[in-house]
Amino acid sequence: AKRLAALFGYSLADLGDFSPTTPEHLPAECRSLLAHTGHMTVTLEAFHGTLVDVRVLKERLDEASYAREILLTRQSDGASVQDGLVRIGLADLPAEVREDIRAKQTPLGRVLIRHGLLRDVEVLSLWRIAPGEMLTGHFGSGDVFGRSAQILVDQRPTVQLLEVVRV
Repeated sequence: AKRLAALFGYSLADLGDFSPTTPEHLPAECRSLLAHTGHMTVTLEAFHGTLVDVRVLKERLDEASYAREILLTRQSDGASVQDGLVRIGLADLPAEVREDIRAKQTPLGRVLIRHGLLRDVEVLSLWRIAPGEMLTGHFGSGDVFGRSAQILVDQRPTVQLLEVVRV
């Protein structure tokens, strides 16, 4: 989480006060949203009963990777349902996938699924977060929950994620 935050000029404290947690200590709704090995896009859409859109707030590109801070919002009412920090290793993805991601029109999970890439999601850590300034701006006050995860494409760690939800 700290490394992803630093990509965008944030300290971890800017995001919030992170406390490690376990699935058993997550509220039931958050457990269903975070303690799984599926794509967050699919999970959020099933949970909220509507498709989600991606809104890119910041992005960084270098020779090896593309990183972005995003909000996923419900199509039904525009409410923010996930804040995320994402770093994507570009060398592991075909050109058309890189172009789809950089077009900023479709959530990452849907892009990977649409292109039929063999992928696995690994949850690395679960978090209870007392929001800092950045997350309070997106979700208001009160604890939020998140996960650090990575997506393996063809068994290579290609995507690093910090995904934060509020229900």
